[in-house]
Amino acid sequence: MRHRKDGRQFGRNTAHRRAMFRNLAANLINHERVVTTDAKAKELRRVTERIISRAKRLGTVAHTPLAELDGRQRARRLHASRLIGAYVPRWGVERDGATRRDLVDKVLVELSRRFAERPGGYTRIVKLGPRRGDGAPMSVIELLGAPEIEVPEPAAPAAGEPAAPAAGEPAAPAAGEK
Repeated sequence: MRHRKDGRQFGRNTAHRRAMFRNLAANLINHERVVTTDAKAKELRRVTERIISRAKRLGTVAHTPLAELDGRQRARRLHASRLIGAYVPRWGVERDGATRRDLVDKVLVELSRRFAERPGGYTRIVKLGPRRGDGAPMSVIELLGAPEIEVPEPAAPAAGEPAAPAAGEPAAPAAGEK
């Protein structure tokens, strides 16, 4: 019986499961949006919200520059940053692949300020439907207030090329076809 054993196991041992959630949490904090399975997203929500709540409990100490803090406030902030850093890797890589970002600093400064007035519920899970390969239910988990995804507009056809058919219209036969 699994009495008083909270959380999903995902068929992994403890170390593997912990590593998986550390990486997912780091990616969610860094990119503010992750596509994963429904079950992983629901467990990741618990992990991420605890991390943000820990930073938020500091109040304005979390995002005040260190030079302006007294000794006790610095100690509180250091303790919180070490607890967050014990779970989340310190550095994350931006989408360009070259820029490194301090994830602990992002949680303490940006996210604690963004969610200062919010009592909880910092994430949103949007269901996408089944995954094509194995039919696993997929969803997007994102931090509230995340920047919108920029979807590029399809390029206009060059001169002399036929235009792409609109959604739902059959394609026109090419020259020489019936």
